Amino acid sequence: MGLKRAFDEIWGDGTGQVARAELAALGDWLAATPPADLSRRQQAAEATFRQLGITFAVYGDSDAAERIIPFDIVPRVFLADEWARLSEGLVQRVEAINAFLDDIYGERRIMAEGVLPPDLIFGNAQFRPEIAGMGPPHGVWAHICGIDLVRTGPNDFFVLEDNARTPSGVSYMLENREAMLRLCPELFRALRVAAVDSYPDKLLETMRSVTPLSAGNNPVCVVLTPGHFNSAYYEHSFLADSMGVELVEAADLVVDDDIVWMRTISGRVRVDVIYRRIDDDYLDPLVFRPDSMLGVPGLIAAYAAGNVAIINAPGNGIADDKAIYSYMPDIVRFYSGGEAKLPNVETYRCREPQALKYVLDNLADLVVKLVDGSGGYGMLVGPTASKAEIEDFRAALIAAPHRYIAQPTLSLSTVPTLADDGLSPRHVDFRPFVLTGAKGVQVVPGGLTRVALKQGSLVVNSSQGGGTKDSMVLLDNGAPRAAPATGLSQSQSQG
Repeated sequence: MGLKRAFDEIWGDGTGQVARAELAALGDWLAATPPADLSRRQQAAEATFRQLGITFAVYGDSDAAERIIPFDIVPRVFLADEWARLSEGLVQRVEAINAFLDDIYGERRIMAEGVLPPDLIFGNAQFRPEIAGMGPPHGVWAHICGIDLVRTGPNDFFVLEDNARTPSGVSYMLENREAMLRLCPELFRALRVAAVDSYPDKLLETMRSVTPLSAGNNPVCVVLTPGHFNSAYYEHSFLADSMGVELVEAADLVVDDDIVWMRTISGRVRVDVIYRRIDDDYLDPLVFRPDSMLGVPGLIAAYAAGNVAIINAPGNGIADDKAIYSYMPDIVRFYSGGEAKLPNVETYRCREPQALKYVLDNLADLVVKLVDGSGGYGMLVGPTASKAEIEDFRAALIAAPHRYIAQPTLSLSTVPTLADDGLSPRHVDFRPFVLTGAKGVQVVPGGLTRVALKQGSLVVNSSQGGGTKDSMVLLDNGAPRAAPATGLSQSQSQG
């Protein structure tokens, strides 16, 4: 079964070079800018990224341990009303995720009322019974969420994944925008674009808002990194520097009498809020993996005592699980009392016999994923897979069906992308970032657009050849405006 022609977010459904009416200004800019000029600007952006060290590691790839994620100069644009609808759905979903996490580590009403089967929680490797009964400061579990979205039509958005552990990519959102402002200023004179450069301030505000009650009036916040060998180390250091807080490793912290202290040349300083970029398994060797050299012994005891906030809270990984994802419409309904404003992609739970039979009968038409997989690994894209790959997955499904879910192969939207022969449509997905603090939920007006640079590919992950684009949110529905005489201030709208 072939995929239908994808909806193009700039050119619409047609194959011509006429932009959607709301994006006429962007279409005019593309028509007026020769491909050679676009290519020169794109190369300049990537050269800057190399100089800044904006790289990621590809584990197991000895030929290219450090790479930049390719950048594409043609932006992705959201109209104001599109963004308003997305934001409403994102706020609803993240509020439900927080309520769900609070419930399963507390009263467990959702299981008692039969909405979720208990074995889906208690048998899940990401459920952490060690922290059951521990409430995070101010009741916030998922402070930073990256909700992956896909689009299939003008008004059709779907949630593909929920990332509530340590979602990455925000540094690319910020650096991509900086590159576009520098290299394509005329585009921002033609469009009124919402600013994203306040993200570090909003993140710090979120961290400070969940400071434990035992802390003083001037809380100390830090970013905890596993070290410079981590694939997202640039982002860890970038965010710490942007917020003006310390970037620390495990050796920099010590727990004494259930209080976390940071070692400094001036002596020990109490730490109140930790933005950790370390998975639960490695966070505290006294509670989780005893062989971890990346964690801080006693950290969970300090957390249980209410003396430190950990962002995101331990135990959040279960909200990332793809089997849990398949129940998110029910989870949203249970906690919000309404239907999900952002629907899931239709999902078949292979642990259920009828679903497994359907999936085995239709493998060539489906996408099959590990429930705990990430990065585009451990998945089958049926329409582009070989017969051997399909049969390998068939055997894996029969052997361990509970480890997999399956979904229809969506015709993901495309955005014109600079290729060797000029502009060409490429499939995209989108990761907006949602911050939750004691004062409520904020959706950053932008995000990380990932683009599949290989023609026809649906795999956008950077580890498998994907790239990124700037994601522009318009402050109106695309009405062009006159170009100002001078550049724009980033403290106002970036456009």
